[in-house]
Amino acid sequence: MVEGMRTRIAREERGTALVEAAIIIPLVLLLMVGIFEVGRLYQTFQVLTNATREGARASVVPSGDVPTVKAVVTQYMQDGQLAAANAATVNVDRAASIVVNGTAIGASLVTVDYPFQFMVLQPVAQLVVKGSTAGQPFTIRTTALMRNEAM
Repeated sequence: MVEGMRTRIAREERGTALVEAAIIIPLVLLLMVGIFEVGRLYQTFQVLTNATREGARASVVPSGDVPTVKAVVTQYMQDGQLAAANAATVNVDRAASIVVNGTAIGASLVTVDYPFQFMVLQPVAQLVVKGSTAGQPFTIRTTALMRNEAM
């Protein structure tokens, strides 16, 4: 009699473990994918920030021109292995100004808009919660403002 009860209890516990695993595994998967994707987002943001700074540096020299600045920024993004480097929008304003000690000084403003798309987060979020907006594509914007060099 005791042997039969053990077998019955063991089967019930196996069923409980299966149900618990079915509930927990998708949540753990979503958490892991989210961690990886946020890391990739941060890395992309860092590359864009540096690309924007390099563009601003190229823009502040007297010989700097808009096509050169855009080429520098795009090349930096490509070197940083950003997949949508050619789809990014680069705006250069060499007539911007910056206030230093109460005096407006000529500056260059470089703005980069990059279309970022998560690789795995959106499909996994859809599996966990139907209609989830987690992981939707969005635009990352970075700007750099530097004082123009004297001509």
